[in-house]
Amino acid sequence: MERFAEVPDQYDPDTVEERVFDYWDEIDAYERTVEHRADGEDYFFVDGPPYTSGAAHMGTTWNKTLKDAYIRYLRMCGYDVTDRPGYDMHGLPIETKVEEQLDFENKKDIEAFGMENFIEECKSFAEEQLAGLQEDFESFGVWMDWEDPYRTVSPEYMEAAWWGFEQAHERGLVEQGMRSITQCPRCETAIAKNEVEYHQVEDPSIYVKFDLADREGSLVVWTTTPWTVPANTFVAVGGDVTYAKVRVERDGDEEVLYLASDVVEEVVQKGGYDGYTVESELSGEEMVGWGYDHPLADAVPDHPDFDGALQVYTADYVEVDRTGLVHSAPGHGEEDFQRGRELGLDIFCPVDGDGTYGDSAGRYAGSFVRDANEDIRADLDEKGLLLADETYVHDYGQCWRCDTDIVQIVTDQWFITVSDIKDELLENIDDSEWYPAEARDSRFRKFVENSPDWNVSRQRYWGIPIPIWTPEDWDGSMEEALVFGTREELAEAVDQDVDPDALDLHRPTVDDLTVTRDGTTYSRVPDVFDVWLDSSVASWGTLDYPSDGSRFDDLWPADLIMEAHDQTRGWFWSQLGMGTAALGEVPYEQVLMHGYANMPDGRGMSKSKGITVEPGEVIAQHGADPMRLFLLSRNPQGEDMRFSWEETEAMQRRLNILWNVFRFPLPYMRMDGFSPDGVSLADVRDDLETVDEWVLSRLQSVEAEMADHWAEFRQDRALDALLSFVVDDVSRFYVQAVRERMWKEEDDPSKTAAYATLYHVLREVTALLAPYAPLVAEEVYGNLTGEAGHPTVHMCDWPEADAGWRDDRLEEDVRRLREVEEAGAEARQQAERSLRWPVTRVVVVADDERTVDAVDRHRPLLRERLNAETIELVEPGEDWGEVTYSARADMSVLGPAFGGDAADVMNALNEAEVDEQSLGALERAVADATGMTVDLTDEMIEFETNTPPEVSGVEFGGGVVYVDTALTEAIEREGYAREVVRRLQEMRKALDLDIEAEVRVAIAVDDDRVATLVRDREGYIAEEVRVAGFVDDDELDTPHRERFEDVEGVALELAIEPVAAPPASD
Repeated sequence: MERFAEVPDQYDPDTVEERVFDYWDEIDAYERTVEHRADGEDYFFVDGPPYTSGAAHMGTTWNKTLKDAYIRYLRMCGYDVTDRPGYDMHGLPIETKVEEQLDFENKKDIEAFGMENFIEECKSFAEEQLAGLQEDFESFGVWMDWEDPYRTVSPEYMEAAWWGFEQAHERGLVEQGMRSITQCPRCETAIAKNEVEYHQVEDPSIYVKFDLADREGSLVVWTTTPWTVPANTFVAVGGDVTYAKVRVERDGDEEVLYLASDVVEEVVQKGGYDGYTVESELSGEEMVGWGYDHPLADAVPDHPDFDGALQVYTADYVEVDRTGLVHSAPGHGEEDFQRGRELGLDIFCPVDGDGTYGDSAGRYAGSFVRDANEDIRADLDEKGLLLADETYVHDYGQCWRCDTDIVQIVTDQWFITVSDIKDELLENIDDSEWYPAEARDSRFRKFVENSPDWNVSRQRYWGIPIPIWTPEDWDGSMEEALVFGTREELAEAVDQDVDPDALDLHRPTVDDLTVTRDGTTYSRVPDVFDVWLDSSVASWGTLDYPSDGSRFDDLWPADLIMEAHDQTRGWFWSQLGMGTAALGEVPYEQVLMHGYANMPDGRGMSKSKGITVEPGEVIAQHGADPMRLFLLSRNPQGEDMRFSWEETEAMQRRLNILWNVFRFPLPYMRMDGFSPDGVSLADVRDDLETVDEWVLSRLQSVEAEMADHWAEFRQDRALDALLSFVVDDVSRFYVQAVRERMWKEEDDPSKTAAYATLYHVLREVTALLAPYAPLVAEEVYGNLTGEAGHPTVHMCDWPEADAGWRDDRLEEDVRRLREVEEAGAEARQQAERSLRWPVTRVVVVADDERTVDAVDRHRPLLRERLNAETIELVEPGEDWGEVTYSARADMSVLGPAFGGDAADVMNALNEAEVDEQSLGALERAVADATGMTVDLTDEMIEFETNTPPEVSGVEFGGGVVYVDTALTEAIEREGYAREVVRRLQEMRKALDLDIEAEVRVAIAVDDDRVATLVRDREGYIAEEVRVAGFVDDDELDTPHRERFEDVEGVALELAIEPVAAPPASD
């Protein structure tokens, strides 16, 4: 790219991004950047794999943008960063999408279609979605090793999962057993608790009487799941809860009910009884062992009636609400199951995996459980056991992939028994640093403390097959099971002749492999892994370990992972669980946990509901870099992000400001042939002016601040510091301060110093900006450096603060000067005096010595910034003699204080004018006017400042600034000349003239006095606008004319004509 080449007036994201993407491809920018850091210190970043089930949404866009920014930053810091992207390509997320495409309703359709065919469809779909996702990520500038992603479907990755599982097995942490699990009846598989999503439903709310077997009366239970009543095995009470024996009466009939004493009145009312009597009270412990009749014994002949069933037991989960007695079905509820196991009860679950009752459900066999609710209620009512029948609105779980309401059933599943290593898990948590720290110390730790054994089996097809082979008539002992950790181990053991390198580990290939030992044949169990087990091994799967062991010892565990806060129950947990179970360690050292991406109004985004902002839409409207800047300006530590169109647009404007700062010196540098390679900052140090030294010091402060923020994983704060520097310090202050130096002679030392300063600042800023807005940073860097720099800005070292250029006192001085300047500008506005017009004087009345020092040290700079002939300084404690003070009296306070004299006091106060702003001065003025001695308070009056005519004053943090806008002939001469210059410069710009091109100009002013003033400054005008000659209007035959009707009270007409360049000499 040509150095200091001419660039468009405005930043155009589309043009810049298209050009930079092409440039990156042309020079292999990513590959060269990676190679540039190949000898750096290793940094092992592990990418959390998104599901290949759809396009990138704003959540994944935020996530990938964060990852890209940190990887780019780390590379610029010298690290050799592992950046292999990952894709989660197995499991229900893929299967349900394929089922939708094939118009399948359930697993029966899959079986009819053929498992192998279905798996091929899943594979094709996942590969297709991967390509689309990758294209999405690349569209907003993400750099990762796109040529070699880790894919959970690859043999190497699947082997990594098998190996980890084998390690857990060797530690005795793998077992098969019955558990109460959340089951999706449509997908016909267990799903993890963290995969359950909740929505509001209206369910039955029934109060059921369980008739006691050996005494008068009934136990009253409440449930919202009538479909679990067929599996009722016991009734739970609270051991310390007080229960009541209540005799109720309705229509002359009596019966006895047992329920918690605290809810008697409520339950009696729900039952519609006419009256009741509490005959006695007893504790839950006293009820233990009571027997009762199963309420659906006739409908369900196979109901639990085994030893210990249909009795009352205590349980910790009983709460004194509704009835205080809990219907317990260990074949369904998790707490019921645990208590049933503790009591040694058999497990009765009459529900199959598709949510329909099996034969053991008797009359309800073949019915879907929720459809049977109505029949069950009717049967209970017919038997006189339905005390009350209502509905209840509450949150209920549904499958995360197909939105089907789950059922809780007990089935045989495969588990990693993390309960056996709970202490180890909790200890390993402390070996990782989390941002924010409280996410680890509260949310995550609590989840791990309460985590049950990990159900790793799924009854599906598209997943990593569980590598367990069991013998015929297996007794459940893991000592008799075979667990394989690698393809080579399996190939050596199976009866069939297989090539381990060519072996597809998916179903149905591995289903057909058998192992024979000592005459016994072993077959693979039919289940596949929970998809969370797939991603749990990413820290070594990324390295293709154990297939490739070359990098594991050097890199593992991961230095950094980053995902959203839902992964405390997902990927963060599964990695901890598998890392601890397989290797005894946490597999990551640092965790950056960000929030969710939400709609501008705060609603959660949902593609299925059409509530979303699409990344492509944002890029089309504002560009990839502005979108990235917005996303990276959000707090990445736990807080949810609300997308904002307005703030994204604001980021585009800020990049345009940067563009204009970058564009500003280019024509002058081209014109003067400035070569930064031959002029260093050290070379021009003696020629630097105050503003140069200041902006260089500010740059060091910003670099130091940004480094601190990046180290604390607050890139948002670092970005804020950078953009504030570019917009407030460089654009609004420094560029304005050095503009006139651009017109000095080519070899002027001050001009060269300004060039060197601007070049250094811009080059450092582009490097600081590169992780955030890599595309525009590349464009600016290439123009600034040409062939002299790196091929890409992303090969630059991260800028570090240089204490040699840091001047804290100067920064504080200029901060105060800018406060003075801002107050002066506001005072000008009040006086309606343009900044282009000079003023005779500015008076700074300072409140503190630090402000005095700053103003006194830098009077010339302040004079220039405020366009003032002189700066007057009034020290703290002194009064500016030209200001007086008056007071506005508050009669509502004066009246009660002075009674009948209040009116005289108020008039005296309102007419008083004193030299100092004090109550004492006003008290003396009142005494002089009325002869009365008064004691005034602050509540009685409000001071007003009276300035001389043509003087405006504005307060600032360090005092007051007064601007004297009185006009003199000299000021008018300068002011009108500047008005002419500004308009001629705009006309030059409209003609798109080269900066060196000369023009002829005609100036006509409708006021002879003002025309004379303007003619007096023709030399200044000629220098500023490159005027070759001033001519009368009739001497210019040009269409380039413009009339301005009101320029500070006069009409002005200007004409401009470019002077033809002389022909080039031979």
